[in-house]
Amino acid sequence: MAFSDRGRTVFWALFAPSLGCLSVPAAAQDHGQMDHSQMGHAVTEPEGEVVIADRRISVSAEGSGTSRLPGNEGGMHGLHLEIAHDWMVMTHGYVWGVYTDQSGPRGDDKTYVQSMAMLTAERSFEGGRFQFKSMFSLEPLMSNRGYPSLFAIGETAGGEPLVDRQHPHDLFMELAARIDIDVASGSSLYLYGGPVGEPALGPSAFMHRGSAKLNPEAPITHHWFDSSHITYGVATLGFSSEKFQVEASLFTGREPDEDRWNIEKPRFDSWSLRAAFTPSPDWAIQVSHGFLKQPEFTIHPDENEHRTTASAHYANGNGLTATAAFSAKNRDPGPTLTAYLLEANWDIDDHHSVFGRFENVKNDELFPDDLSPLHEVPFRVSKFQAGYAYRLPLTGPLNLALGGSASAFAKPNALDAAYGKSPLGFTLFAKLSIGH
Repeated sequence: MAFSDRGRTVFWALFAPSLGCLSVPAAAQDHGQMDHSQMGHAVTEPEGEVVIADRRISVSAEGSGTSRLPGNEGGMHGLHLEIAHDWMVMTHGYVWGVYTDQSGPRGDDKTYVQSMAMLTAERSFEGGRFQFKSMFSLEPLMSNRGYPSLFAIGETAGGEPLVDRQHPHDLFMELAARIDIDVASGSSLYLYGGPVGEPALGPSAFMHRGSAKLNPEAPITHHWFDSSHITYGVATLGFSSEKFQVEASLFTGREPDEDRWNIEKPRFDSWSLRAAFTPSPDWAIQVSHGFLKQPEFTIHPDENEHRTTASAHYANGNGLTATAAFSAKNRDPGPTLTAYLLEANWDIDDHHSVFGRFENVKNDELFPDDLSPLHEVPFRVSKFQAGYAYRLPLTGPLNLALGGSASAFAKPNALDAAYGKSPLGFTLFAKLSIGH
């Protein structure tokens, strides 16, 4: 992938500060790398922590936006630095080189680069804490058509619906702040929002879940579960306690347009509600419902959406993470389309990992041409994916993962002419990351 002068300027503006943090004092720690081996008896502490083998582990960890993950995941696994005036800064990022080959009449192959840089600053004060949260991607350097992904849909390129392609992310993935005010021991009220953020809707976005950390492909159910993880204009009010969290958001329902370098106009025309339960460091469970006004404005300008999701996340603290999720997307006007997802990642030891994902989705956007006899006909398809990665620590917080995956699909026979009888997908990747 060749970088333009504009791309090189943006690259160094975003990633140079993170790379500069690699030379840090010995006191700097990667707080995400916790050793949970030799686990002993667990005792719940009053402030929402568990003591295991003389370590304190939070019952919950922060996912994308304001979502919760199991405490055993340890939140965002980046480099944590304490700087002047009691500020804690966390930097995390990755550059992910990928080659994929998707077979069949609609298949394609492509070599591409995914990327993300995240910088968070946090400071506690008497009675609460304050956070600045930012996240960026250089994927706009990729063509607006993104990369091949059979049965994936969502957004447009050149004004045409993307089908069997995964769109790239925007330059600005998050520009938001959060303030928490303590109201009781272990409980707080909080306000989160900004020009770019994520509303309280659905599970933590796929690139922030431990169960998907080594999977180079976005789920084909992305637009059922977490398509709102980049939203231009978000405001969330919530209550958080040791094991429960309830929150409500006002946000812009419209998905990002094709100009992936800018910040779009906030509209605050949609809403969502979410409740989360974290009974132990092993589990995080959420249910949510939202109304999205014209989410796919270019393709379906007259359609709104009611989305309901439920998910359960598991992390045993010893290398195994898993997610199970359900979503119902009710178009107004239009049908209700459901989706299911199961995914897992197992770090077998310090180097070897295996991962997998199963998805099942009812999709009526596979034939966007109005003249096609299959236009807006819903089809239920499944994707089975399995992969392996070899993880190699480099120096300091830098890590490299080398691996690949294979995918197979189950679909109705009516789709044979478009996709072939037995389409397959193969992917190879190299992921360079700060943290893990």
